[in-house]
Amino acid sequence: MINIPKIKVGIVAVSRDCFPESLSVNRRKALVEAYQKKYDAEDIYECPVCIVESEIHMAQALEDIKRAGCNALCVYLGNFGPEISETLLAKHFDGPKMFTAAAEESANDLIQGRGDAYCGMLNASYNLKLRGVKAYIPEYPVGTAEECADMIHDFLSIARAVEGLRNLKLISFGPRPLNFLACNAPIQQLYNLGVEIEENSELDLFEAFHKHAGDERIPSLVKEMEEELGEGNKKPDILPKLAQYELTLKDWVEEHKGYRKYVAIAGKCWPAFQTQFGFVPCYVNSRLAAQGIPVSCEVDIYGALSEFIGTVISQDAVTLLDINNSVPADMYEEDIKGKYSYTQKDTFMAFHCGNTAASKLSCREMKYQKIMARTLPEEVTQGTLEGDLLPGDITFFRLQSTADNILRGYIAQGEILPVATRSFGSIGVFAIPEMGRFYRHVLIEGNYPHHGAVAFGKYGKALFEVFKYIGVPVEEIGYNRPKGDKYPTENPW
Repeated sequence: MINIPKIKVGIVAVSRDCFPESLSVNRRKALVEAYQKKYDAEDIYECPVCIVESEIHMAQALEDIKRAGCNALCVYLGNFGPEISETLLAKHFDGPKMFTAAAEESANDLIQGRGDAYCGMLNASYNLKLRGVKAYIPEYPVGTAEECADMIHDFLSIARAVEGLRNLKLISFGPRPLNFLACNAPIQQLYNLGVEIEENSELDLFEAFHKHAGDERIPSLVKEMEEELGEGNKKPDILPKLAQYELTLKDWVEEHKGYRKYVAIAGKCWPAFQTQFGFVPCYVNSRLAAQGIPVSCEVDIYGALSEFIGTVISQDAVTLLDINNSVPADMYEEDIKGKYSYTQKDTFMAFHCGNTAASKLSCREMKYQKIMARTLPEEVTQGTLEGDLLPGDITFFRLQSTADNILRGYIAQGEILPVATRSFGSIGVFAIPEMGRFYRHVLIEGNYPHHGAVAFGKYGKALFEVFKYIGVPVEEIGYNRPKGDKYPTENPW
């Protein structure tokens, strides 16, 4: 996939001068060896400079990891560690950073071989707060070489999201559709996150689209679409226009991303899009999402932002769906009850017109947008990619700025059930434990809009850490609480 940061973590060991430096150095070597045995050696860089109570060492280590091309940092407490210089390193490193610490190895070596990193991590955390430095600290940050290697590997997805956001441009086309106030997007929090936004008119996009008429690349792109759709290519005549539109968006990205490395798009897909462009953009949106460029529907800027975060964490296509409709009682009784442990209130159907990547659909067909075709000629509503979503684990989530400029988010893990939807669009039957309560006391109580991002797998842990890292207050991160764990607004009776 394109449009995703590649992370290289510089591992810098630190040592307090009253502890053996060799203890920290040897533990660092063991950590690196453990990582290389289990994961990709290209993910990490072992800094040869061990920081020992010295700001000079700190500056040397900082220069060394910069020279090595590291865009993320792991400060490794091989022993107690020097609280000033180690936190100065984190302060001056321009990128995502984490702290982890070495566990003691043996009961037979607790004199010269005792490092007290368990204690040193406390002082590190105090000093990080004192200096206002953000850093990821794992749930239990003290471990063996193998355990710390796992922590660094977990950090990669968090670092990708943080690095991606600080280098992201969000490109929008048009204002939100009429009566879609929920897609309103206060942009202050985007700037607070380090995200740039470029707001354009639909007319700008329309002009660019017409300039791509007759583009010599269209035939080869049509062929690519035909191969992807296979027998699902039910609207072949619309493919040249869709190819023209895809080239328009890709060229726009390259011409407008400026000094930013990564891009997400929030597009206006109705009501005038169909009558002026002569199709709907859903299939193109799905194709870009599959390539790593999320495109949200209905100018949902924070939806696009959420999709991007999910994409860089999962390194996979993410989709944006309406939290759409309840599962009918007869469908629940016939297809779910007795087969799965979910109540009817745990289930719902999530849908959008046809924007989900082809690889995430159990079947795929190019069709037309049935809702729009109720008021428009069918021929201008063609371009949706329809099919039931593949069953499997999912994470439903969203990052959002409220109307009063509060940054909040929600995360819920569940699954798509292998249940035929008997409906249309990109759609699936979802099940999330205690969804009914989550729907009422997080989604409704938190005033969230109707769109949720869907990552295909379990990514709740990483998303939670990313949200914390970028500044979402923990009390503003909603999740589907288990039965018996009451929400603050939940009626106790």
